[in-house]
Order: sequence, then C-alpha cells, then structure tokens
Amino acid sequence: MPIPKKVFQDKNFVEKQERAQNIFALLKKKYPHAKIALKFSNNWELLVAVILSAQCTDKKVNEVTEKLFKKYPKLDDYLKADTKEFEKDIKSTGFYRAKTKSILTTAKIIKEKFGGKIPRAMKEMLVLRGVARKTANVVLGNAYGIVEGVAVDTHVRRLSQLLGFSASDQPEKIEKDLMDLFPKKQWFDLTYLLIDHGRAVCTAKDPRCDLCPLSKICPSAFQFPRFQKQRSGAK
Repeated sequence: MPIPKKVFQDKNFVEKQERAQNIFALLKKKYPHAKIALKFSNNWELLVAVILSAQCTDKKVNEVTEKLFKKYPKLDDYLKADTKEFEKDIKSTGFYRAKTKSILTTAKIIKEKFGGKIPRAMKEMLVLRGVARKTANVVLGNAYGIVEGVAVDTHVRRLSQLLGFSASDQPEKIEKDLMDLFPKKQWFDLTYLLIDHGRAVCTAKDPRCDLCPLSKICPSAFQFPRFQKQRSGAK
C-alpha cells in the first residue's frame, strides 16, 4: 500500500522542526544575552523607540531618544508637543513626518482610551497609530512579558528565508510560519537571536558563512557571491 502524501509532508515538517531546534540551540549558545538594543526607561519610551526604529538603525534611534526623552519626559509632554518642532527632533530617524503623526496621535489615544497606560493585549495595541504586529510584539514582550507572536523585522524576515523557516516575503505570513515551527516559549528569544546573528554574521550585504555556526545545517550556506568567487578562483 502506497504511503499517503500527508505522511511525507508530516515527516518533512518534523525534520524541519528538528533542524529549527538545532539552529535555535546554536544561536542561543552564540548569543546567550540576546535582547532588545533600544534604550528606554518606561513602557511609553519603549513604544516611542520602537516606532522610531522603523527603517532606522537602533544605534541612531538611541542617539535621538537620548535627547528626546529628556525633552519630553512624560506622556503628557507629547500631548503638548509642537508638530514641526517634534519633526525636527526626530528627523534623523527618517520618515519623520509619518513617525511624528504616529507618536503624537498614539499619545492622545493612550491618554484618552487607555488611561495613560500602554495596552496589554495585541488587539488593543493594534488600535494605536503606526503600530502593526511587529511593534506590538516587541512592546508586549519587553514591557509585560506577554508573548502573542514573533516580532518580524528586516533581520528576522531575511534570516527566516535563508534558513528555510519560511518561503514568504510577507511579515505576517513569516510570523505564522515561525509560530508553527517553534514552541511558544521560544518566540520571544527567537526574534533577538535572529537579529543579533543578522547583525554580527549573516549580514545583508556580506553574509559570512565561513564564520557561521549554522553553516553545516543552513540551506543557504556558501551560496553568496563571496564564496562563488572563491570557488571560481580555486578552479
């Protein structure tokens, strides 16, 4: 009797899960202290920093918020902020007009709808302007230890594809694939392990497979121009 196709699919998925766990363990060993790089002292500052981090490096955001959080120390200060002045304050993070509107509008929503406190649920977080699942996951996880999903930023998206975790380019589909592949207890750490690895070794411009602890099990290992040239030279 032929084996049903579903059995092969299940077997492949089990193998995929096993490889994912091996990858997680190797990353955990290499980056034992992986965590959010943004600097903040309260939940509101965390939300502001995450909104500013869209299409911007954490390093630049930290430079901007060092001054910003001193100038606007409380949520109420954002309610009174001058739009044009605030745009100048965050201009170097990029997309400053959209980010200004998101932050100042969100400050008003939090004050009026949530009593000045950051919401504790995904559904409520998504009511805020400029907040999608990635931002909500980061804030909920770091503010309250509430994990409802996996935060998919540019590093997580790129590495998820390279490591064979997801074939999609859509953040929400990638998130679902990761949630299916990894147990919930690993979701929060997974984001920062992939981010740290994406910054340190598997960079967008020049992945260093020769330095990567995942090279023996990564389906994309040594498939990049640097190594293709080396192979051509060897011949």
